[in-house]
Amino acid sequence: MRSPLDRLRHAISFELLALLIVIPLGALVFDKPMQDIGIVTVISATIATLYNMAYNFVFDLALRRATGSTLKTPLLRVAHAVLFEIGLLGLLLPVFAWYLQISLWQAFVMDVSFAAFYVVYAFCFNWAYDLLFPLPEWSERRAATEDRA
Repeated sequence: MRSPLDRLRHAISFELLALLIVIPLGALVFDKPMQDIGIVTVISATIATLYNMAYNFVFDLALRRATGSTLKTPLLRVAHAVLFEIGLLGLLLPVFAWYLQISLWQAFVMDVSFAAFYVVYAFCFNWAYDLLFPLPEWSERRAATEDRA
């Protein structure tokens, strides 16, 4: 499993890169001032970072208990990303509506739009992160699997 320091590096790099993409894109798509999108996005990123660390820890614990490893298949990565975004949607919806002074429906549409972006982004980012920072247990497990084949 990943160390707490590695999880922190993952969460911070995930959110910083996302902010660089989301703030200008969100301001353009939703016709809101970049400052307002920036503030709500930074608040959301802070909440998401804390949630991300807890969610990934619990997900990895459950995965290791169920399979004996934290190695994720492509289908499991899709489930991981979608479940994360569903939980985050529930946390962020009130923040969007309150800060941007929009209806819950408008906040929902905005939040779902951001979530759709983040599902794709999380899938790509996490896969790239795992390629850049693989865990030793994965190569050991792959070698054991290949030896059995």
